[in-house]
Amino acid sequence: MAQPPSHRPRVTVDGKFFRLGEKKFVVKGVTYGPFAPSPEGEPFASREQTGRDFTQVRELGANLVRIYAVPPRWFLDLAEANGLKVLVDVPWAKHLCFLDADRTRQQARDTVCAAATACAAHPAVFALSVVNEIPPDVVRWSGAGAVAAFIDELVEIVKAVDPECLCTFASFPPTEYLRTENLDFVTFNVYLHQQRPLENYLHRLQSIAEARPLLLGEFGVDSIREGEARKCELLGWQIETVFRCGLAGAIVYSFTDDWFKDDQQVHDWGFGLTTRNRQAKESFAIVQKAFAVAPYFPLPSTPKVSVVVASYDGARTLKACLESLEQLNYPDYEVILVDDGSTDSTAQITALFKSVRYIRQENEGLSAARNTGIHAATGEIVAFTDSDCRADEDWLYYLVGDLLHSKYAGVGGHNFLPPEDSWIAAAVMVSPGGPAHVMLTDRLAEHIPGCNMAFYKWALNEINGFDPVFRQAGDDVDVCWRLQQRGYRIGFSHAGFVWHYRRSTVRAYLKQQRGYGEAEALLVRRHPEYFNSFGGSIWHGRIYTAAHIGVSVRRPMIYHGFFGSAFFQSIYAPPPNMALMLLTSLEYHVLVTLPLAVLSVTFNFLWPMAATSALVSVLFSVAAAAQADLPRKRRRFWSRPLVGWLFFLQPIVRAWARYRGSLSLSQLPPAAYRRVAALNKSGGAAAVPEVLYWRDGWLDRYEFLHKAIERLDREGWQNKCDSGWNEFDVEIVGSRWATLHLTTVSEHFPKGTMVRCRMRTSWSLLAKIAFFSALGFELLIIGFTSRATGSWIWLLLVSMIGFGAFLLNEERGLKRLVAAFLDELARQLQLTRVETPAARKPAPPVRGAS
Repeated sequence: MAQPPSHRPRVTVDGKFFRLGEKKFVVKGVTYGPFAPSPEGEPFASREQTGRDFTQVRELGANLVRIYAVPPRWFLDLAEANGLKVLVDVPWAKHLCFLDADRTRQQARDTVCAAATACAAHPAVFALSVVNEIPPDVVRWSGAGAVAAFIDELVEIVKAVDPECLCTFASFPPTEYLRTENLDFVTFNVYLHQQRPLENYLHRLQSIAEARPLLLGEFGVDSIREGEARKCELLGWQIETVFRCGLAGAIVYSFTDDWFKDDQQVHDWGFGLTTRNRQAKESFAIVQKAFAVAPYFPLPSTPKVSVVVASYDGARTLKACLESLEQLNYPDYEVILVDDGSTDSTAQITALFKSVRYIRQENEGLSAARNTGIHAATGEIVAFTDSDCRADEDWLYYLVGDLLHSKYAGVGGHNFLPPEDSWIAAAVMVSPGGPAHVMLTDRLAEHIPGCNMAFYKWALNEINGFDPVFRQAGDDVDVCWRLQQRGYRIGFSHAGFVWHYRRSTVRAYLKQQRGYGEAEALLVRRHPEYFNSFGGSIWHGRIYTAAHIGVSVRRPMIYHGFFGSAFFQSIYAPPPNMALMLLTSLEYHVLVTLPLAVLSVTFNFLWPMAATSALVSVLFSVAAAAQADLPRKRRRFWSRPLVGWLFFLQPIVRAWARYRGSLSLSQLPPAAYRRVAALNKSGGAAAVPEVLYWRDGWLDRYEFLHKAIERLDREGWQNKCDSGWNEFDVEIVGSRWATLHLTTVSEHFPKGTMVRCRMRTSWSLLAKIAFFSALGFELLIIGFTSRATGSWIWLLLVSMIGFGAFLLNEERGLKRLVAAFLDELARQLQLTRVETPAARKPAPPVRGAS
């Protein structure tokens, strides 16, 4: 029995795509009208003609028509009877400076409200476009921010009438810079007749759309000016390009040459797939053929893919994960579940899936489990996801497609909050510290999250897989950096996404952040070149995350072109200023708030400063919670307070774990400890600032440096190479208290080469913080207390002098260690140490890592 129209399923957003009931709804549409007014004054053809047109539209293989006027109810009923959906553009006076007068703004609101009421709850309605192509000079006149805010207001009006109605706004390249928040999906009208520029621009639009579906609302070719043969050629590759770029759909402009605009019939254009009397053109058959294949255009090849899922006590979401992997739209793949010593029902759940290869090992950590999966993989490509993820059915199709159409060694994609996840998980999603991708361009990634990534197996084998030292997190960052250091590139697939269940309790979230902090401590040791002096990671790309962190201190710049006439008008937004994030950092609390609070116990006049310092951190967290983009259906009364609380706690928990991890790691490698023992036994040489080495004949200094760095890495020294902006060649971290900058120069003589190595040491960041914090605290006590007797002041000064002497001794010890390291390297390269007078002086014992 047929369902009444109001109870039939409606199209919903499904990640980067749409869904109608149980199946994906891939938009394959044509624009329709407007036509000369009917006797009723409607810009639509008669019911009889519309019925015949809809039959022809279905023959085309289309499932949607886009119209530019609010339809009567009979039109929607007829579309539903023919299995078509309708995208309705709401017409209002967008060509005027509508924001300048209350009257024009209210007319727009009323028109949109009336359209939403007329179309409310009808299953044939795909979506309402609240406005189509606002002229760029009008936007420039009124201001991009004000126009975007008004569009969002119109969307809210539609949602108030019909909460389930999808909403969009049809933009185009001259207003590309408009950024709205309330749209369900992003629509762009684009007319580009060259394949590579169209492909590049669609990827740019995918970056703009971010987590929302992207729909190509209009594209087409004029038969009169381009010719029908050229039109057929263009439409063929345009449709294929659209779907290969992972768009949610495409709408061809137009169904027919019959077009009525500005109170007159238009005769000098031929964008239609049919003539005015509905005779199919050659391009009709081309679009029909392309729509029959879309969206799954054949891949160049279908190499076997091994999907590796590493799981430790992931039974809660494992069943959903494996069910999704059984339904992937890819012809040749295997699923390998590596059980990393789980104590829950992981094995029993996996047994329900006969096609899954199950491997159990002792609990060795995430990287070791993934390496087990790589070793067992028989595929040319190894894809990774987690047991708390479920994959979109087209996940592999898009990942592999983007990998094959590029020169990438690996590729990753989005991870979205599942629609059924809890409101706490939604709050966690918009809180800091979640899995994020970092983009260098619209397609080139600097980092891809481990829950959604795929690599050629040969690339993983070349870098010996994942580093087992990363047991909980950080393994994906390490792999991305090591691949890029070898000259390989990593891509991003906008359409290859997974659903990622977030932590469902605050305790679980904070535990995850502790793990991330410990992983950062390991990353600093493995890749110090990617971290600044304060331990913060250095990213060259833009971080894409659902959590809005940082504050933009400069307004975005928009390129409008000469007199605002550019066809492509792009926004250039400065990166957010992360300085304000320091107000919630552990360092801020320890170095500012806590000392003020302690001193205010004795010195009452300091308590307002201490209270203000704490209040500033709270206010920043409140501001972050206020701007959090919480999913509309998962908002609760406590959502924003919870987000604010997580913004406050996360930096403290993560930094504490990072520092604890850094302090627990031995800074000196085992080889250095052997040198410590040897130097202390033999007396060694003095801590000289410079050592010299001689070799008969020619010696390339770069060879010397490459051998030194290779040996440092092999022995496990923490080091950072010159990035091109430094005045040293290598920075070497010794104990946690000292670092050394090594600079080399070569002098060439007729009979040989002299290599001079200069060593300059400095205190580490930890040493500087400890020394100057203690000094400042003591000066405050001396300055404010009346009990500051002379003997007590001398005691404080002696303690500081002792601590300073300890740090200087650490520097001298590091110089001696590096000199011993260079001596061994020199002997390997057949170099002779040239003794200097300072090197013959007796030296004190060398200290190890403190």
